[in-house]
Amino acid sequence: MAGADGMRADRADAGLRLMAVHAHPDDESSKGAATMARYVAEGHEVMVVTCTGGEAGSVLNPAMDKPEVHENMTRLRREEMARAAKILGVQHRWLGFVDSGLPEGDPPPPLPEDCFAMVPLDGPTAALVRAIREFRPHVIVTYDENGGYPHPDHIRCHEVSMAAYDAASDPERYPEAGTPWQPLKLYYSHGFSRARFTAFHEALVAEGLDSPYEEWLSRWDPDKPDVMERVTTQVPCADYFEVRDDALRAHATQIDPNSRWFAVPLDIQRRLWPTEEYELVRSLVDTTLPEDDLFAGVREKVNS
Repeated sequence: MAGADGMRADRADAGLRLMAVHAHPDDESSKGAATMARYVAEGHEVMVVTCTGGEAGSVLNPAMDKPEVHENMTRLRREEMARAAKILGVQHRWLGFVDSGLPEGDPPPPLPEDCFAMVPLDGPTAALVRAIREFRPHVIVTYDENGGYPHPDHIRCHEVSMAAYDAASDPERYPEAGTPWQPLKLYYSHGFSRARFTAFHEALVAEGLDSPYEEWLSRWDPDKPDVMERVTTQVPCADYFEVRDDALRAHATQIDPNSRWFAVPLDIQRRLWPTEEYELVRSLVDTTLPEDDLFAGVREKVNS
């Protein structure tokens, strides 16, 4: 079946594999979810790897702020992740490390010694190398050097992803983790750009609707570059924004359904910003920038 983006589920090049590496359950639904749903619909395999269980997460949905929720956070977040993965149609793998939490205070308190951000890099790198060698992704998506935002688990997710990408193809590294595999491309996901939120803010104001972005944009440092300056690849995925939002709502402890995540009507989003954004940082295939497909160049390589 073809959608508005001209995408088909019966493509001859179906069967490519994409791995998205995230820090916590819910990150996969707020960063690149529509892209993943698109590729699943096209017949490709997509796996989300979640580095931690999200055990230290706060309850961010007022309707879920109950003692029994706090007492069962670990179980609930696993259940939420399972629902989101089913909605997106992706495979899912826990890497098995402990959520570091987001330290608050001046100075911030030390992180727990056994948390993801504090354990030696070799342990999670070996675990991710095993996942890569078993799933054999052609493309990996992760966070940039700032983690997308400076949460210690997001920064460690970047470090682990880069180390595992380099190690996965080397037979001398982590030989116990399986047969070496060489991913062909690696991207950073860039979901939160000033240009995108400015477009949404102006559209909401023009329609006479309340905008949740005015204060946020007013605090933006004018000297801080927008991540759009780093973007190389914009993937059309507007047909899957509703799937993305359903996956987000599956993380009920983390996502308030009345929050600004859902402030912009889908028709406005599809008209103004029908893509999700990425930065190509490693490639072993020929491609031309800018791209509109994470598998650009990979399709030709695999099918040659």
